[in-house]
Amino acid sequence: MKGNGKNFGEEYLYLEFSHQMENVIFPLHTSVTLFLLSYCDCKEFRVFLVSSKESADIALLQSVLPQDLEVHITSRQELPVIVQSCSLPVVVKKADNFCRAGLSVTLRYIIQKTYEADTSKKEVLELLGFKKTCLKACAEVSQWTRLCELSIPLAVEKFLNEPPELELPIPEEILQLEKKLREPVRVHNDDKIRRLKLKKQQEVEGPKQSTDSWHQEALGESAKSPAESLELMVALSRLKVEEAPSETIREPVHIRKMQTSDLPPLDHLFAEGLYFTLADLVLLPCIHQFLAHIWKKFCGILAHLPRIVSWYQKVQEVPGVKRAAAKCKLQFLQLSDLLPILDKQPPILSESPKMEGENCLHFIGGPRPTISKLMKKGIEAKFSPHPCPNWTLDWSNLPAAVSPEEGKMSTERALRKQQQLNNLVAMVTNIVKPSDIIVDFCSGGGHVGIVLAHMLPSCQVILIENKELSLVRAKKRSDDLGLSNIWFIQANLDYFTGKFDIGVALHACGVATDMVIEHCTKAQAAFITSPCCYGFIQNTLKFTFPRSEPFKEVLSYKEHMILCRFADQTAVQLPLERRQIGKQCMCLVDLDRAWAAEKCGYSVQVVSMEPESCSPKNNMIVGIPI
Repeated sequence: MKGNGKNFGEEYLYLEFSHQMENVIFPLHTSVTLFLLSYCDCKEFRVFLVSSKESADIALLQSVLPQDLEVHITSRQELPVIVQSCSLPVVVKKADNFCRAGLSVTLRYIIQKTYEADTSKKEVLELLGFKKTCLKACAEVSQWTRLCELSIPLAVEKFLNEPPELELPIPEEILQLEKKLREPVRVHNDDKIRRLKLKKQQEVEGPKQSTDSWHQEALGESAKSPAESLELMVALSRLKVEEAPSETIREPVHIRKMQTSDLPPLDHLFAEGLYFTLADLVLLPCIHQFLAHIWKKFCGILAHLPRIVSWYQKVQEVPGVKRAAAKCKLQFLQLSDLLPILDKQPPILSESPKMEGENCLHFIGGPRPTISKLMKKGIEAKFSPHPCPNWTLDWSNLPAAVSPEEGKMSTERALRKQQQLNNLVAMVTNIVKPSDIIVDFCSGGGHVGIVLAHMLPSCQVILIENKELSLVRAKKRSDDLGLSNIWFIQANLDYFTGKFDIGVALHACGVATDMVIEHCTKAQAAFITSPCCYGFIQNTLKFTFPRSEPFKEVLSYKEHMILCRFADQTAVQLPLERRQIGKQCMCLVDLDRAWAAEKCGYSVQVVSMEPESCSPKNNMIVGIPI
């Protein structure tokens, strides 16, 4: 089903443009997006380069812009107001209040629109990977998304812009990718493929083959054994949108009963394993520019990057990549002759930060020793009084679309949600001023933001949420209400750069609460947050715990994590004593957050929602700039 051109131009794609160097447009986010447009042969968007200069000559850009792609030049001042509040790239419909911001969100949307316009392009949809989750997790919590979306593009940009005479070390982020490509592959049908690999290996006479030997086959050399070509066979089957190869004959008993831990590992062909995905298309323009820059000047660096060089060669053979490269005037390097030499070099492995979840600790015992340790230093769980415990919206006289019941939930749950909203809206109405801009972070289906937009028509309300379906549902409810003072932004928190006066977040999970508070303190905006999922709190690239100096002086990271784990034990079905300890831990964790925010020039209180039965996670952290 082909697009008929009717929708062309209704959606605008805005890409940042700072400068060009040889055959690359900066920032690299823009080059990546243009490459994906060429790979997908996507014509569903009207493309604009947003120049940081007062004027940019489109004629000079023709040498690096993709063929058959009409591109316009505009300035930041000419952008729609909603787009001016976001970091580029951004997609927005003309005169609409819904936009998508950030590299991963934008690229995933380009794939989605390409497939909707032509459902025969199944290979495009395959870029989203198994369960369509490739680069879906936000960069704030997923180190893999951060590496692809932010770290490598920024590191390569910095490398390319250094004086050419300098012999620079390999960027740490490039070494992280090299290390990632050395790790064994995990895929959804992992066990089945590994058993097939074992059978292939055992069919080969002679010594066991090296796990690195598939590189030769991947580069087009003759296969030395069936085992060496297995990963390539599986990968090619996916590229042709076919089923992975499987044995019709049942495996021998000794293979079928082999423990999973004893099966041979699968080796990387592409960035995420055996299958070509969006991650490869994000990395390719960046790695190409890096390799092209060092190829003649610092060729010795390649000796430390054999997996990246092998990946780079393999990606070139993917159907569609050469075609996209030709459109983008990108001339690939041919490095296959180097691989036999590179594979013999000892690697420089990155001392990269641990991936999320690797620093999780196992605990023995309960939280009482930790609580007692704090009490000896005068730190106790104490709540500030609720300023308006009996305040409530008149739900019976509000339009139906304002009620949480419109968000597809049960009557009982909707009542509890109404009580939660009463608390947050009460706090907002205590501090709001006419014409304030209010941001509902991690907005989900828009329960908080829609109520605020309806109740405060003189204020502008912005909903920010990473999950598209939740935000689409919120927009439908808003449209039913006819609200004109509300925006919807599908993006990670860091891609929202606009000014605002009040930030709210109802049940932001784990470190998302800390991200919201940080975003508000940087903007010197008031905040009302209700934390959730304390058990997911852990050190990240952006945050370390404890957060405040008084807590750091008393507790180690492990001791603080004990508080976080037990703070989640507040469910109504638990014994009363355990719930009381959980509530105490919740308050201490949030007190630590509150004291950290006070150092940023805030007056901060930890308040318990009324009634407490409205949610097991019934704390609120309320901060006002002093």
